[in-house]
Amino acid sequence: MKALPKLIEADRFAIRTTGLAKRYGRAVALRGIDLTVPEGAVYVLVGPNGAGKSTALKILLDLVRADHGDAEVLGMNPRVDGARIRGRVGYVPEAQKWEHEWMSVGQLLDHHARYYPSWDHDYAALLSSRLELDRKRPYGKLSKGQARRVQIVMALAHRPSLLILDEPTDGLDPVAREATLSTLADHMAEYPTTLLISTHLVHETQRLADHIGVLNNGRLSTQLATAEMDRLLRRYRVEVPEGWAGAPELNGAVLRRAGRGREIQWTVWGEEDAIRADFERAGAVVRDAVRLSLEEAAVTLLTDETAGPQVRFDREGR
Repeated sequence: MKALPKLIEADRFAIRTTGLAKRYGRAVALRGIDLTVPEGAVYVLVGPNGAGKSTALKILLDLVRADHGDAEVLGMNPRVDGARIRGRVGYVPEAQKWEHEWMSVGQLLDHHARYYPSWDHDYAALLSSRLELDRKRPYGKLSKGQARRVQIVMALAHRPSLLILDEPTDGLDPVAREATLSTLADHMAEYPTTLLISTHLVHETQRLADHIGVLNNGRLSTQLATAEMDRLLRRYRVEVPEGWAGAPELNGAVLRRAGRGREIQWTVWGEEDAIRADFERAGAVVRDAVRLSLEEAAVTLLTDETAGPQVRFDREGR
């Protein structure tokens, strides 16, 4: 059976790391990850809390230093060119705090603009209107969701080569969430760029994502194009005979099993025709095979058929 891919193939990469490792005391945040984000991709990095996602993003911007390994961002080394990289990246951090919270929203945006020669004031005004920002309100008095929308404008208004967004819709109500995602989709269509997004709300990225990476316990277990995932990942509803001995040919390809008795659901990685044939040779009958949503695929790829407590994402990312 075809193994889950570990690396993404591309002619050009916006981000590429090799053996990236980071430890905080006894706690291991990253265990030698090889992150590959193709230029122009929308790459969704998924994983539970504490998986190492935020640490990986901060290393790319030289906000945190790796203990081991190498990173390349837009052709530059973060350890050497951190300031230049940050000047070409739109970043939304996971944390909501900002250094100049005493400023009004308008003052903060104008202050931020001074650091980016490519800042487009007209575009910033358009984004602010679309996301319903009040320029006169003190930033420190904003709700979590309102502050997040300000950070989205700060990330987009200079039209960067690369967007790195860490939980960008965190704290937003459903209406603001939809407005933010629509704004992001329109921005990507108008100003082609690379997007690396870390999120718990995986279902929200369904319409944007073309690549996915799965990070769990500091390990990047798989990276693949969503088109490849759609082609090779299926949930099969299978009827098995009494006393069925299983399908040995599927060893290593089964990611998840559910159900009891004679009807079992198997989530399997591989070519559908070959999987069906393996089941049939083993005496089972495949009743149907369905593709998984991006959220279902993320949960499946974070677990296996023998896992204990399952990693789950709900609609609020808890």
